[in-house]
Amino acid sequence: MFQQDIKRRHFLQGIGVGAVSASLFGCAQTPEKRGFERPFSRKPLVAPKIDRNNIVTQVVGHRPFRAEGFVVRSEAFGEKVLVHNYGHGGGGITLSWGSSALAVNEVKTQENKQAAVIGGGVMGLTTARLLQEAGWKVTIYTREMARHTTSQVAGGEWGPYSVHDPKVSSDAFKQQLQLAAKIAHETFARMVGDDYGIQWMELYSASDTKPKGDSPFSQYYPYRETYGPNQHPFPTDYCTVSATMLVETTTFLRRLIQDVRLAGGEFVIRDFKDQEELHTLPEPVIFNCTGLGSRSLFGDQGITPAKGQLVLLPPDPAVDYLTVGGGTGSLYMFSRNDYMILGGTFGLDDWSTEPDPKETERILKESQQFFAGLE
Repeated sequence: MFQQDIKRRHFLQGIGVGAVSASLFGCAQTPEKRGFERPFSRKPLVAPKIDRNNIVTQVVGHRPFRAEGFVVRSEAFGEKVLVHNYGHGGGGITLSWGSSALAVNEVKTQENKQAAVIGGGVMGLTTARLLQEAGWKVTIYTREMARHTTSQVAGGEWGPYSVHDPKVSSDAFKQQLQLAAKIAHETFARMVGDDYGIQWMELYSASDTKPKGDSPFSQYYPYRETYGPNQHPFPTDYCTVSATMLVETTTFLRRLIQDVRLAGGEFVIRDFKDQEELHTLPEPVIFNCTGLGSRSLFGDQGITPAKGQLVLLPPDPAVDYLTVGGGTGSLYMFSRNDYMILGGTFGLDDWSTEPDPKETERILKESQQFFAGLE
């Protein structure tokens, strides 16, 4: 069941969970699709303007992926309490409120409510906000502010996928994932609006394989309907349409930083080299939200980067939907108010920080072909 969830995103081709990518070229249909009406919008589908000359920039981010799933647990740390909250793969933005709520719950009986949060990405920021709402005094220690982190370059579509390898993760983790997803979805749904850059949009998930109806997260996608061959406008046999939330990470993270500061939180720029430096902090409770940093700082060799590469184009208000799938590799298009984002890749154990020109060409070419049937 969980393996099918990962297939939806076409992200985990290289970790032995099955061949998840459908070829865009082998099963193309004619553009004249019949019997299709948009379930969530009454506007016509407009093709995005995809051209190399329109590229604003390209960005690379490293998702902190653990095959066993993300870590939320507390432990004694000398005279302090250490709470881990890291390793969310491609679901960091999506699961942030939920995972951070589970982390904060680990110290709900703590009397001295002063906390150090290590890491200034989305996990650190949401952990800090939930602590503040529970009456804690919080200091965030971070190597760099959020606009320089992987959270900043995330696509932002709400989807708890590419988070773990279901063949490796435990049943206990799968239950933890379900709970974190539920909490996170409810929280984001209450925050929809311009203030936090969150909106509902139509999502098209394309595949040449008929989707199974056993997704454990399908309840979070209203207006869900699957169309077969010649019933939808894209060059794949099947397309599932639903509504999803899109988080514009630039707005969301900027607002979280503002909220932390307004509630009395402080930011300290600091890069911790080892655990001994953590013991010198004055706060009795430490939250580890360092993502990939947990590999060197806490010796977690099970965490590895999953390189993501994005092509950013100018925004296009006429394109009011998102797409996932339809390429020979990972492929998606997210239309946001700040950028139109074309992705992507999921390069496990790839530490390189520069865009791969071959991947750029693939993303552009396959995206152009995917939308060729639209005007």
